[in-house]
Amino acid sequence: MSQPIPAPEDVAKAPADADVTSSGLASKVITPGTGTVTPTATATVTVHYTGWTSSDGTMFDSSVSRGQPTSFPLTRVIAGWTEGLQLMVEGETRRFWIPEDLAYGPEVPGSGRPGGQLVFDVELLSFEKGPEPIQVPAGATPTSSGVAVVVNKAGDGESPSHDHTVRFHFTFRDPSGASIQSSRQSGPETAPMGKLPPFFAEVLSMLSSGGTADAYIPGKMLGASHDLLKCELELLEIKEPIAAPPTPEDVAGVPSDAHTTSSGLAYKVLTSGSGGAKPSAASTVTVHYSGWETNGVMFDSSVVRGETTSFGLNQVIAGWTEGLQLMSKGDAFRFWIPEGLAYGPKQEGSGRPGGLLVFDVELVDFS
Repeated sequence: MSQPIPAPEDVAKAPADADVTSSGLASKVITPGTGTVTPTATATVTVHYTGWTSSDGTMFDSSVSRGQPTSFPLTRVIAGWTEGLQLMVEGETRRFWIPEDLAYGPEVPGSGRPGGQLVFDVELLSFEKGPEPIQVPAGATPTSSGVAVVVNKAGDGESPSHDHTVRFHFTFRDPSGASIQSSRQSGPETAPMGKLPPFFAEVLSMLSSGGTADAYIPGKMLGASHDLLKCELELLEIKEPIAAPPTPEDVAGVPSDAHTTSSGLAYKVLTSGSGGAKPSAASTVTVHYSGWETNGVMFDSSVVRGETTSFGLNQVIAGWTEGLQLMSKGDAFRFWIPEGLAYGPKQEGSGRPGGLLVFDVELVDFS
């Protein structure tokens, strides 16, 4: 990078004459523009800019220093840029004070990216109008979670209840209509209705097998910078509820007849298979499993979903990587996995199990 550009005198804090939006974004016009139209959230803009950290005035990026303006869609940048550039006209230079929740989050040493409040001087050179932003169609049905739904095809038969397991496709689209995540590439999702995010369950409960719907979701519900996202859903199959496996009697702690490895992983054999070869740490395994916390609460089960699951042993918690290598095809083991080999200690509100975990695992196949 060429010579750094000095930070503005007000880099540490937005001045009193700055304009502040409801999101907390502060800005001030440095040079008025000559244009009369502002970009929309789907526009592609061409800008010159320089960015500094508010904490110490360090310049971390500058197209001005590089001598080359840059272009990008406003759907592909931090929320502070998406909102702020829509305030500008061509030819305008504006200074933005972007709070960390509209930028890259708090400062994280070693992350390689700036954190905390950031300050940018941005000159809007030009922009190209993008597609019309997604809008909620008239007649859409609002749900209690805050999404709006248009049912395109109801499907055949009954709708799923809280106890059913469903198989479905989804595609999320940004305000420009571009796909940002889709099961059409990765394969259908299968999950109990009771384990789905509320808006997924609400929409799917409006459908029967073969039904399709579009859900319009406020971006803040998903932690996205966009005002509105569209999710296309197709309900492929409704599976009757499968009774959950009973909670093991020894779920509260490792029993005296369990084997314990040097890492602290404990296990015992529930059912012996045919013996023979065992997976390696690089194997891909296919299993049926159920998992409990030590209070007896089941947090996940492929048995309840009615489908085996496959994964690489180098992509899971250490207790699974180690434990599955002890098994042969057809074996069923019970594992007591200490928190250091699982997801760590219990953290309220984290949405994942913590502490010592207990799994019943059947090794169906491996390669």
